[in-house]
Amino acid sequence: MTEQPYDLLIIGGGINGAGIARDAAGRGLRVALCEQGDLAGQTSSKSTKLIHGGLRYLEHYEFRLVREALAEREVLLRAAPHIIWPLSFVLPHHPALRPPWMIRAGLFLYDHLGGRKLLPPSRAIELKDHPAGEPLLKTYRRAFVYSDCWVQDARLVVLNAMDARERGARIMTRTRLMSARREGSRWRATLRSSIDGSQFTLESRAIVNAAGPWIREVLDDRVLVASKKSVRLVVGSHVVVPRLFSHGMAYIFQNADGRVVFAIPYERDFTLIGTTERDFEGAPGEAQISGDEIDYLCGAVNEYFETKLQPDSIAWSYSGVRALFDDEAKSASAVTRDYFLELEAPSGGPSVLSVFGGKITTYRKLAEHALDRLAAPLGVRARTWTERAALPGGDIEHADFDRFHQDFERAHPWLPPALASRLARDYGTRASHLLGDAGGLTDLGERIGADLYEAELDYLMGREWAQSAEDVLWRRTKLGLRFTAAETNRLADWLARAAPASRHSA
Repeated sequence: MTEQPYDLLIIGGGINGAGIARDAAGRGLRVALCEQGDLAGQTSSKSTKLIHGGLRYLEHYEFRLVREALAEREVLLRAAPHIIWPLSFVLPHHPALRPPWMIRAGLFLYDHLGGRKLLPPSRAIELKDHPAGEPLLKTYRRAFVYSDCWVQDARLVVLNAMDARERGARIMTRTRLMSARREGSRWRATLRSSIDGSQFTLESRAIVNAAGPWIREVLDDRVLVASKKSVRLVVGSHVVVPRLFSHGMAYIFQNADGRVVFAIPYERDFTLIGTTERDFEGAPGEAQISGDEIDYLCGAVNEYFETKLQPDSIAWSYSGVRALFDDEAKSASAVTRDYFLELEAPSGGPSVLSVFGGKITTYRKLAEHALDRLAAPLGVRARTWTERAALPGGDIEHADFDRFHQDFERAHPWLPPALASRLARDYGTRASHLLGDAGGLTDLGERIGADLYEAELDYLMGREWAQSAEDVLWRRTKLGLRFTAAETNRLADWLARAAPASRHSA
């Protein structure tokens, strides 16, 4: 029996691909998405993990991008209050760099450009009277505080993919597009699974190329479509170190080169520091932090903190390659973070839409604009809906996570507080699906390591496409920071035994 053609075949399971899949499926389109690795396996899990307007983008006059991103903060905060939450940022005033009037002007714009409602406005503080001053060198006397949001980036991708699947989309991980050829009014695509090596074909009326750093490879080698736009690969690296300060605010540090570096509370016991920005050449999946980047991040932090950061204190590092639209900026940090959509739609033939650039904060608007561009070629009516829809687990009353957290702990008094907090944060209302009828820790099965039990692994494999230890420890959770090598091996063995049954159930 011939499979019914899809309306959209989306290449790439990062935030843009997953967001477009969700939006399209919610509009009633027949959608397939293929990802050559794991969801959020590359760029989308290697961000600074912020939902933000981008304060420094104001200096590059990117007012449209900043306005859109600022407005999106609150849309996303309401859609997923379990994995997105407000965060205060402390900007110490460095007298040798940006003057106070410039910072005040930038923060005034930041407060007013996006129609802020939920987040508090910026303000000035005296560091000697404020907890934010405790870890800083005493030469810093004043600072400015403003608000943005934190996000569990990889989980945001997975939740979009889950919602897409629940609305009818077919999500295929570990599946690579081998080729796609136009046959009449449709694409005929050949795909290959890296799990069992099987190869299959499907037909689609349109293709969305959301392959990120592989966007040119898809265009030039897979679909054979010419593009007039250029992509600039920029790698950003981060380090995670033991906690450098005890309060819950983050820092944004100005540097002499005009860039900024963040120091952000991370997973209770750690501090996340980043990012660097440099042009990249090579295989995107093999990007690693360099010694120069480590020195840069340590130096940036040591310019402000009393406790000096040494390279040997790094617990973890990660590097992600961003495929930015090449606007011929002189430096990697000056390249626009805005997105550009290129539609190639020959008369009577199937179309391909390529996504250049973009940032996590604006992925939902990018998806809306992508569907607007595809409405005419697909002959469908434009209908926006995601602005008012919660993501899986985010259907929390009044988006009040604190109240939900309290109720969750009261409903499951047998859960250790740290585990209850993590489950509520990671899964929101879907945590009840994970726990099922469990009434004690023994009902969760074997403890694999840290606070990870078999019940959570069953959920991750059956509902969230997790297949490897890396999927579980570094994307679905961040338990890799707490697992020993022996526990990681135990997890890998457990997943290998469970994989055949999980794939059958999925």
